[in-house]
Amino acid sequence: MQKAIKVTDSIYWIGGNDRETDLFEGLWSLPRGVAYNAYLINDEKTALIDTIKSANLSDYIERLNSILPNGKQIDYLIVDHMEPDHSGSIRMLRQLYPNMKIVGNKKTIEMLDAFYGITDGIVEVKDGDVLDLGRHKLTFALIPMVHWPESMVTYDTTEKVLFSTDAFGGFSALEGGIFDDELDMAHYESETLRYFANIVGRYAAPTQKAIAKVRGLDLKMICPAHGPIHRTNPWHIVDLYDKWSRHETEEGVVVVYGSMYGNTKFMTDAIARSLSENGIQDVIVHDASRSNISFMVRDIWKYRGLVIGSCTYNTELYPPVAHLCRTLANKMMKNRVLGICGSYSWSKGALAELQLFAEQNGGWELAEPSVEVKSCPTDNDLGLCRQLGANVAKMIKNKQQ
Repeated sequence: MQKAIKVTDSIYWIGGNDRETDLFEGLWSLPRGVAYNAYLINDEKTALIDTIKSANLSDYIERLNSILPNGKQIDYLIVDHMEPDHSGSIRMLRQLYPNMKIVGNKKTIEMLDAFYGITDGIVEVKDGDVLDLGRHKLTFALIPMVHWPESMVTYDTTEKVLFSTDAFGGFSALEGGIFDDELDMAHYESETLRYFANIVGRYAAPTQKAIAKVRGLDLKMICPAHGPIHRTNPWHIVDLYDKWSRHETEEGVVVVYGSMYGNTKFMTDAIARSLSENGIQDVIVHDASRSNISFMVRDIWKYRGLVIGSCTYNTELYPPVAHLCRTLANKMMKNRVLGICGSYSWSKGALAELQLFAEQNGGWELAEPSVEVKSCPTDNDLGLCRQLGANVAKMIKNKQQ
C-alpha cells in the first residue's frame, strides 16, 4: 500500500508521481515525469487540499487511507485550482465521502458545475475568509490568472504553511524525496523555470500581484501542486518566481534555427561563434525541428538575447519556427534583444515574417543587420552573420549595464 508522507505532525502529502504521461497538457515534454501534489490536514476536522489526476486516483486513496482510521469522514475538500490534473478525482471522492463539503471561490463553484455537474454541498469562500479545523486555522487568498481565473491559495496560520497550487510549482516527478533538502535542486529549479515559462509566464503581471500577497505572510513552508515542497528556504522559490515574472534575464543568447538542408544552419553557426568571440559565455543552440518547444521557451525566458534563423518553406516561415514565433508572441516576453536571419531558394518569405514578428512584439530590440541569403551563404553573407552576432553581444552587454 502507498503510504502518506508526513509534512508536519498533522499535515501529510498524499499526492502521486506520473511517469507515464509524455506531454503535459498535451504539449510540453515530460522526460522525467511530473508530480501531482495533494495534502491532508488531520485535525478535529479533516481537510483535503486538492485531489489528483483521475488516472492516479489509486495512489491518492491509498495514501489517504494510510492515515485516516476506518470510518473517519473527510469534512472538507479545498479546491485551490480546477485544472483536471488537480480536480480530476472530485466526482469519485464525493461518491466515497458524500457528506464532504467542497470549499472554493465563486469561479470555482461555476467550474465545479461545468466540469463535474456538482452544485450542492459547496462552501463559498472569499479573499481573507477563515476556515477553522480545530487547531488549524486556514485563510484563503485569491490569485486570479495564476494561471486560471479561479486560482487561489490556502494558508495555514497555525503551522505557517502555504498551499500555493500551481504557483511556485515545476515539472519532474519527485524522485525519492519530496522536500527541497532531499532532492537535486539544480535539476528541479531548471524544471521549475521550464514550467513557469510555458505555463505561468504569460500571466507575469497577475503573478506579481500574487507574490505581493505572499510577501506579507510568515512562511515556514511552501507546498505547491507540482514539484518539491520548499521547507529549507521557502523564500528562495518566491524570489525566483519574482525574478522571472519581472522579465529579469541573464547574460546569454539562445540561437534557434530551422533548416532543411543545412544552409540556414551554416548562418546561425557563424552567429553563434561570433557571439562567443564577443564575450557571450552562455550560448544555447536549438534545432527547431528537434527540440521540444518547452525547452526552447525555457531558455529564451532565461536569457537576454535571441537569434532566430529560418529557411523559407512554401513562401512562408519554416513550420517549426513559425510555431515557435506564435508561442513566443503568446507568452508576451519583454526586455530581450533579437537578431534574425533567413534564407530562400526560389521565393522569399521567411525573413519578412521574422521582421513582422519583431515589429509586433513590444519589448524586443532588433539588432542589425537582418541577414537574408539566397540558397547557400557566401563568405560575404557569413561575414554579415558574424557582424549580427557581434552586434547582438554588444546590445546585450549594454542592456545589462
